[in-house]
This record gives sequence, C-alpha cells and structure tokens, in this order.
Amino acid sequence: MKELLKSALTDKGYEVVDRGNSVLDPDDDYVDVAKKVSLDIVSDPESKGILLCRNGMGMSIVANRFKEIRCGLGFNGESVRKGRTDDDINVLSLPADYVSLEQAVQIAVLFLKTEFEKQERYIRRINKIKNL
Repeated sequence: MKELLKSALTDKGYEVVDRGNSVLDPDDDYVDVAKKVSLDIVSDPESKGILLCRNGMGMSIVANRFKEIRCGLGFNGESVRKGRTDDDINVLSLPADYVSLEQAVQIAVLFLKTEFEKQERYIRRINKIKNL
C-alpha cells in the first residue's frame, strides 16, 4: 500500500519523502519509522507526515511521544478532516488493514489539503497539550 499511496500522492503533485524500507522486511519495527517521520516534522513544522501501519495504533503511539507531534488515526475522511480543522494534526496514521487503497488516498489527500481553523479555543487547547 505504501508504494501505491506514494505514487498516487506524487501523481497529485505532492512531494513525498519515504522514510520506510524499500523492500518488505517482516522484522522491521514500526517504532523506527515513526521516529524518523516525527523528527522530520519536528525539524520542519510546516510539513506533514503520513504513517502506515497494519492497525495504525503503534505508529500513532510512537509519533505522539514527540512534543510537537499531534498524530491522528485515520479510519475515515470526516474524522481526519476534523482532526486537521480542530486539532491541527500534523501526522496521519493510516490503518492499512482497515482501509482500501482508494480510501487511503482519499483520506491522505484530505489530510494534506485541509487547513487548521485557528479558532481561539482550538489554539488554547493545543497550547495546553504542548504544556503537559
């Protein structure tokens, strides 16, 4: 799914930086990939990250360990849209076992194009999260 998603996003004009393996490795650890992506986002706050995981949970847990990361689990477009508008999620974790390629592309594009609404209450809440 990763390779097909990369191709679809590139075809839509998005710049894609792949931080995962180039071949299937059953012994790789999602922790390492999520860490690389999270550090990329921390160093470039204007960028966004997309993680793929069988159920999406592990990647999300790892990414959210980083202070500046707000990772949301993306099962459907509406939850991801609200995650962007209300919570300014900057990393998306896609559960590859539970979404089709078509859904993954749709969710990823929605994540990438949706803007944070910058309402005072949303900013206040994000600042509280940063100060935990």
